[in-house]
Amino acid sequence: MKILLTCSSRHGATDSVAEVIAERLREADLVVDLAKPEDVTDVSDYDAFILGSAVYMTHWTPEAVDFTTRFRQELKGHPVWAFSVGLSGLLQGEISDPHRIGPVLLAIDPEDHKTFAGRFDPAQLSLRERTIARMGGASEGDYRDFDAVRQWADEIVTSLKAGEGKA
Repeated sequence: MKILLTCSSRHGATDSVAEVIAERLREADLVVDLAKPEDVTDVSDYDAFILGSAVYMTHWTPEAVDFTTRFRQELKGHPVWAFSVGLSGLLQGEISDPHRIGPVLLAIDPEDHKTFAGRFDPAQLSLRERTIARMGGASEGDYRDFDAVRQWADEIVTSLKAGEGKA
């Protein structure tokens, strides 16, 4: 089974989540290609997909949304999982409303969508990004829970190996 894992990240937190997922799937003897969504030109060789994006202002990145638009028809015939990484609402790193990216998810009809808390490091952000984050109540810190990421990846492995996808 060959899996494409795409990840759109601005400051690396989402990339690190994708890397942990890819590592976990590879440990289960699955073939995983990890790519930026904007770098993908063909998906015909893949049996399943995992799509991830950072969330900014309650939306997936334009690159991640574009990927789902470009490959919507191809994704329909395969199992797809999606994950989001962000600090929306940021009360002790908890995500407030993961459903605001609903239109993208409805278009791809994923097996599951998981939201993971990210990291807020003002030193990595532009002045505009810092201002928006502070206005939204963001507090500095790294809220990523890699044990939760590994657990979710294990659920994907179990589903794929059991053949429970929508394919």
